Amino acid sequence: MESVFDIAKWFLNKESMTHKKLQKLCYYAQAWHLALLKEPLFEDEIQAWIHGPVIPTLYPYYADYRWLNIPKVSDKPNFDERTDDLLEAVFATYGEFTGDQLERLTHSEIPWLEARGNLKPFEPCEIPISRDTMQKYYGQKYKQAQGD
Repeated sequence: MESVFDIAKWFLNKESMTHKKLQKLCYYAQAWHLALLKEPLFEDEIQAWIHGPVIPTLYPYYADYRWLNIPKVSDKPNFDERTDDLLEAVFATYGEFTGDQLERLTHSEIPWLEARGNLKPFEPCEIPISRDTMQKYYGQKYKQAQGD
């Protein structure tokens, strides 16, 4: 299993970005890894916060940047080819979006909605997003995209 900090660094090697965008890219990396490879990419829990999925262990590491871009990093973690290919696919799919656009996208998807339940839009939440739900939801999206 990989370190969520290395996954974040991998994305930051691609470009400078906001903390919100970085959190969402790490979420999608975990979600698609679960859907396609049937196992978690990293151990850390993802919670259904107000502004979308957040990895609480990663949050304080970049919290000081607030809404500003986190600088691009030059050192790219080395992963196996399968992991690197998955991260490339996630970045190719979601990398063009802003953090706000990714927030809106996650707010329309079942894993975040299910974890939040009946909470009001601006009600704090530390409920974990179910890995099982992520695996099923994104697995179904993949099957639909394949024409099954």
